[in-house]
Amino acid sequence: MKRPLRPEEHRLWSVVAATLHPLPGRHTPTAPAEPADPPPQAATPAGKAPPGKQPPKRTAAGPQPAPKIPPAAPWPGPELIEPNRHHRIVRERDPIAARLDLHGLTYDAARARLDGFLLQAWHEGHRAVLVITGKGSRGSGDGTLRRAAPEWLAAPHLRAIVAGVSEAHRRHGGGGALYVALKRKARG
Repeated sequence: MKRPLRPEEHRLWSVVAATLHPLPGRHTPTAPAEPADPPPQAATPAGKAPPGKQPPKRTAAGPQPAPKIPPAAPWPGPELIEPNRHHRIVRERDPIAARLDLHGLTYDAARARLDGFLLQAWHEGHRAVLVITGKGSRGSGDGTLRRAAPEWLAAPHLRAIVAGVSEAHRRHGGGGALYVALKRKARG
């Protein structure tokens, strides 16, 4: 039989789990609430007041340690494309219906063009598109658009149409391009 995690083990696990992305449909466990009352003390020695009646302790006049702040949960980003669907896109069984090249655009212009492109592709019934961001200056992989595109694709107004995102195969642009899988339009 498994024993339950102790509070300190649970806190340690939550720090580790905060650095990972859970699989779709899974979640990271939440830490149990801290006990409001301290654990009961053993019998009080003679001449001492009971724990609830003790005067407050004085602290040293030195600097107080900063309170511990738990690490922020990592931003989940857009969902990854399902492996089978990614394979179909790479092998061109699920064809790339449209391409958008963001080279040479400013940050704001690229975001506006990406939003419009994805909405139009979804309205036309496309299921997979290619977004070319470029790798950045001299192919270093640190380009502004390359870093920002996944965040843009995870925006709340695009969640209804974007099914998943993954890095493109080398023949489609590799690290400088993204496959974007689009959800089906609701019939109606």
